[in-house]
Amino acid sequence: MESRQERAHGSPALRVENVKLNIIEVDGLTKKFGDLVAVDHVSFQVKRKEIFGFLGPNGAGKTTTIRMLCTLTRPTEGSAAVAGHDIVREADEVREHVGLVSEKMIMYDRLTAYENLKLFGKLYGIPSKLLEERIDELLGLVHMSKWRNHQIGTFSSGMRQRINLIRGLIHLPEVLFLDEPTLGLDPQSALEVREFIGRINDEQETSIILTTHMMLEADMLCDRVGIIDYGRIVALDTPTELKTQVSGSRATVLEFDIPNLSQEMILKIEALDCTEKLSQETPTQLKVHVKGQDAFDNIVGAVRSDGGRIAAVRNLDPTLEDVFLSLTGHEVRDAVTEKVTTTEHRHDMGSQRRRARVR
Repeated sequence: MESRQERAHGSPALRVENVKLNIIEVDGLTKKFGDLVAVDHVSFQVKRKEIFGFLGPNGAGKTTTIRMLCTLTRPTEGSAAVAGHDIVREADEVREHVGLVSEKMIMYDRLTAYENLKLFGKLYGIPSKLLEERIDELLGLVHMSKWRNHQIGTFSSGMRQRINLIRGLIHLPEVLFLDEPTLGLDPQSALEVREFIGRINDEQETSIILTTHMMLEADMLCDRVGIIDYGRIVALDTPTELKTQVSGSRATVLEFDIPNLSQEMILKIEALDCTEKLSQETPTQLKVHVKGQDAFDNIVGAVRSDGGRIAAVRNLDPTLEDVFLSLTGHEVRDAVTEKVTTTEHRHDMGSQRRRARVR
């Protein structure tokens, strides 16, 4: 007879095959704080070497999900495996395979960048010689080698976050969890951190699970995105496919402002093979649904061949903000939360939010 664990995760042979394809398997994962359901029966898989995004407002359940997968809090129901290890029965093995970078930076200001990384490396039991090599390699990866002997307290927020990122990589985990990694950073620092996340994924072949409420960040970084709201996953796909669901088409939508727009120009644009649909918004504005890489050049050529002057062009493709609004009926920034502390058994820690929202 199958055990409960085998029913939850399938046969041992199937689990081995799944581990080859997916680094994370989640089935019906649920977390309750009393009567409050923080995470509501979520199921998903994360493929090896991909960047998977959890997109949603503060309080949607993103962080609570991450904490369960990192073994920091136990699920109330459901099951999950990380790198083939059950997050409850094999918590120690899971921790060997994961790194966590939370929104709160865990570093010591009076220690240098090198001393901070060495401290955390020693906590993982990494041999001294190997640890030295890893610190040098990781500092080079984020362009921080020349500041290795400077105190963390003297760094800018962007520099601190770079060190915080590689702190989570010091033991070379297969899976890196990033919880709001650019929160509170200025635009330039946020851009640098996003670039480094991409490099970590490419060069270290690390699977990355990223939580964010920033639509642009998810669109730029993630191979696939799970949109979570009120503890439930309401959509999961690539950013392109999610946006296609909203637009109803794979076509690109361009808006042209042509001060001397004529009926002849409209007919020429409409006759192009790249034009799928065309509408005149105002006497000088056209909205054109196009397909193909050369669509823009073809339309510009058609307008100019008839003496047209193009004052402006706008890409009106839907954004992930549009996707979220379409699926949930409200914008991401509509979320309002109130913190309420709670205590869990042993090492478990949780943050409760009233009005049915938990991070």
